[in-house]
Amino acid sequence: MKKWFRFSVLLGILVMVFSMTACGNKENTNSTQKKTSITIGYLPITHALAVFEAKELLEKNADSNVTVELKKFASWSDLMDALNCGQIDGASVLVELAMNARSQGINLKAVALGHKDGNVVVVSNDIKKVSDLKGKTFAIPSNQSSHNILVQDMLERENMSINDLDVVQLAPVEMASSLASGSIDGYCVAEPFGTQSVLNGSGHVLFDSKELWQDSICCALVFHGDFLQKQEKAAKEFMDTYYEAGKLLDEKEAYRIATTYLGQSEDVLKASVACISFNDLELKEEDYKVLEEKVVKYGINSNPPKFGDFVYQFK
Repeated sequence: MKKWFRFSVLLGILVMVFSMTACGNKENTNSTQKKTSITIGYLPITHALAVFEAKELLEKNADSNVTVELKKFASWSDLMDALNCGQIDGASVLVELAMNARSQGINLKAVALGHKDGNVVVVSNDIKKVSDLKGKTFAIPSNQSSHNILVQDMLERENMSINDLDVVQLAPVEMASSLASGSIDGYCVAEPFGTQSVLNGSGHVLFDSKELWQDSICCALVFHGDFLQKQEKAAKEFMDTYYEAGKLLDEKEAYRIATTYLGQSEDVLKASVACISFNDLELKEEDYKVLEEKVVKYGINSNPPKFGDFVYQFK
């Protein structure tokens, strides 16, 4: 009887240990389930705020299968090198740069807008009107950019052309200091780099992008096609969150995100977020057609990719 009792106790203990171990292993399997990491490149400008907001939303969602790794770049050329080679999965990038890469056969796909509007033409204080810029040095971030389009739209209004200016390409972070030093006379750029010159007293806004091209397209969210092919489900989850992020980015929330990620002073960022919109980030065919016509008209891209070839639409 005693032997049977001892055997029963031992058997019970073994069953309990086995059950606890099995439950522990099951819980551990669930907690360590791997999520898909998406690496997204950006420049520290307001145009990337929807990416930052989406990253935070995914981090707060316990059921999400996606994590976002951000990679900051100092120049568009460095970012595009990484994107074209597949070193990053996607980027918030000047849409014309991505279009040009696609025209050259690189497998890039635009999936959404980064924003609408949010660019400014800033000039030194002695420049009072567009015609004063004739013969002056003017900076844009890239020849392949909506900044180039905006400048040419502005000049066309005054019966001038891009040939009337000495146009140079500068990284956005260098523009305000270059204007202050007198090495350039004006520039067109994304915020917060326009407001910097206004607040330090070295320049003033000649035009907001809304005045030149309402709802202008500038930056887009672009993925490498290989990533989309391999990770479409993860990309779709990110995109659903990205559109939600855009709707949440009113001026107050945009300011909060900007202070977290852009490292600029409060007064600069408060002014910067007032002129940009994120509430509708779908890249529509009719809007793309306007962009397509402009890049051809201004000699930015003689053979831009067609909407169906360049814009990726999830199933």
